[in-house]
Amino acid sequence: MDKYLHGRFSNFSRAMIQRQIGAGGVKVNGKIVKPSFKLSPGDTIDLTLPQLPSKEIEPEDIPLNIIYEDEDIIVLNKQADMVVHPARSNTHGTLVNALAFYADKLSSGLGEFRPGIVHRLDKDTTGVMVATKNEGAQWRIAKQFERRQVDKSYLAIVHGVPELTADRISAPLGMHPRVREKYAIRPGIGKESITFYEVVESFRGFSLLKLTPKTGRTHQIRVHLSYIKHPIVADDMYGGKLVYPWQLKDAETAVEEPIISRFALHASTLEFKHPTTEKVVKFEAPLHEDMQNLLDMLRKYRKS
Repeated sequence: MDKYLHGRFSNFSRAMIQRQIGAGGVKVNGKIVKPSFKLSPGDTIDLTLPQLPSKEIEPEDIPLNIIYEDEDIIVLNKQADMVVHPARSNTHGTLVNALAFYADKLSSGLGEFRPGIVHRLDKDTTGVMVATKNEGAQWRIAKQFERRQVDKSYLAIVHGVPELTADRISAPLGMHPRVREKYAIRPGIGKESITFYEVVESFRGFSLLKLTPKTGRTHQIRVHLSYIKHPIVADDMYGGKLVYPWQLKDAETAVEEPIISRFALHASTLEFKHPTTEKVVKFEAPLHEDMQNLLDMLRKYRKS
């Protein structure tokens, strides 16, 4: 089996193909096989091969906040103002550039310019992410995301206090009809999108919410919270406003910097099966300083 596939896909090393087969990434007639499996005429092969690392990815010495690391995975607390993977508008300073510097042998991801990446966060969303270090780990974890077997929770500070302390938001998402980089609720044509929320703490005019998305649409949490009229603080794309210290203190207008200059959304926990041990692992990332400062000020000046 491995010899045949290496002949068909010579740009992949035979060792890489063997690892992919061993990881369960190749099926023959619907069944997982071993590298030594002998093919017969008429066999149907179903395989998943990672994209080879792009030579255009430039390693960059960018500090990483590593929560956990072993031979298969690296779990990170992503900083704000960092794009996950390079694109035309962001060719440098990305998480992929940082990972490429940190580990030259990090496996490539599922799409172009995504070495080791199996999921992503928005540029200004902080928090927990997992990256893979080999093809087998990448395939196994990517499958978990694809099958919605990964549990994720987020924390957000929003404007207002929801009437219900916990609820389910179900509203289909699609591209905004006029604004290219924006998403919107699109009844009838959008994709199914479900988010559960729970009020963790409420203040005068603001709330701290725990959010559990059951689907993984782009901008899902941000759009859903805007949809229920509780946009995320500082998320100007979806109706959130900047918050200044004088506003929380009910003081007169003063020239001050906003407490937080990016939208207040943080990936708090991530739970999945370890790609090698198959044991369920859960990781948690503490709030970053800017969001923690906002929360501290709300507790001090806006307690209900």
